Amino acid sequence: MTRNVTSIGRRRFLQTGALGLGAGALGPGPAAGQGGGIRSGSAAEPSTGRVRMSGDGLGLTPADQGRLLARLAGEGRIARDNYSNGGVVGELEERFAALLGKERAVFMPTGTLANHLAVRALAGGRGRAVVQAESHLFNDSGDCVQTLSGITLMPLAPGRATFTLDDVQEVIDRTAGGRVSRPVSAISIETPVRRRFGERFDQAELDRVTAFARARGIGLHLDGARLFLQSACTGVDVAEYARPFDTVYVSLYKYFNAVSGAILAGPRALLDDMYHTRRMFGAGLPGAWPFAAVALHHLPGFVDRFRRAVGVSEAFIDRIARHEAFGVERMPAPTNLFRLRVSAADPAGFRARLRDRGVDLGRARADGAVLVGVNETWNRATAEALAERFAAAL
Repeated sequence: MTRNVTSIGRRRFLQTGALGLGAGALGPGPAAGQGGGIRSGSAAEPSTGRVRMSGDGLGLTPADQGRLLARLAGEGRIARDNYSNGGVVGELEERFAALLGKERAVFMPTGTLANHLAVRALAGGRGRAVVQAESHLFNDSGDCVQTLSGITLMPLAPGRATFTLDDVQEVIDRTAGGRVSRPVSAISIETPVRRRFGERFDQAELDRVTAFARARGIGLHLDGARLFLQSACTGVDVAEYARPFDTVYVSLYKYFNAVSGAILAGPRALLDDMYHTRRMFGAGLPGAWPFAAVALHHLPGFVDRFRRAVGVSEAFIDRIARHEAFGVERMPAPTNLFRLRVSAADPAGFRARLRDRGVDLGRARADGAVLVGVNETWNRATAEALAERFAAAL
């Protein structure tokens, strides 16, 4: 936990202007509710200045989604697709393929299917696939790869975000010594890892594992559901993260604000005919344009906008951690999540007063801490204003 550098109360905190660090210390920054125009996407679209301290995205309501789609359609920016092919869906696929440095990208209605079909294609319908024990694919996909594609998942590193090359080699050696040959034909790596509170897969081990897999002819898949978010936090380009992998999946609903959807990118030889497999699994939606249009709208400039939001959050943490009523706990190898502890006599009242001041904070978990998520809505206020709202809500 971050220790309080200076323990001060609410009155002095407010009187000193959040420890004397004025808004100018952060640079100009956007005012509440301020954002870019409709053509580049903006956190201000829901016509509210509220800061949402949970989740990865804007938290658009059905009404927000409807208004945005109506505006995009009115501007002639939505071309219908045909069973998830062409139109605005095709445009979205081309944009993501270019950004991720891959030859081809294919729309999928869910990340579960994107991960499944990637591992299925890389494994060639045989053998085993190495995954993290904490991964979404192993824990939250209903054993789809095992049940529907007959590929056994080999989970590594329980309780950790990262497995090592030694872990991989141990599995491969054990597999090679079996009486029946079932080789490891694919490796899937998720980063950041949601079940580890957004912790990144260790880059040095990732480099070792991917180099080893390349030398052995083992297919590599990146579950990069939150990859653009990770890029904004680290400054490493998404294409650089995706480069060692054959395929990469990115979510469209977590922070690109579509109601659903995913992108699977990779080589043409693997993905050009993937729409047949997609339809075989019942996922050739007659019309996917509402998902694609919203995601395509929020894609341009996302990393820069999210990077600004991270800057606001870092300055906010620096201020709030100095107040005697608040404690901040950082995650290992973090992305956009941290834990906040609040010493308030009436926690429910504190949250209500904070809500009245335009900040939506989640409930405390069983351990007493609130899991706070940074997203684009943090650009709607300065760090100083947020810190003052927290102190005043006490």
